[in-house]
Amino acid sequence: MDPKETILSYEDYLKGIPRLKPEEQLRLMEFIATSLKRALSGKRYGHSLMELEGLGADLWNGVDAQRYVDEERKSWA
Repeated sequence: MDPKETILSYEDYLKGIPRLKPEEQLRLMEFIATSLKRALSGKRYGHSLMELEGLGADLWNGVDAQRYVDEERKSWA
């Protein structure tokens, strides 16, 4: 079997980590972190603020925006 085609298991990798020099372990961590960032960069998590667009619009129906702002400003004084 060609050594390039050997598939290692997760456990095989774990067993090999202690055999690495600290510098090599750090390089391995950097490699994994970079790979994960690349893999996750295209995925969206959470929500976009734009999903809230129009929410509660019915509450403002018939309200004059300028009048509302003017009344709010008066209440600050």
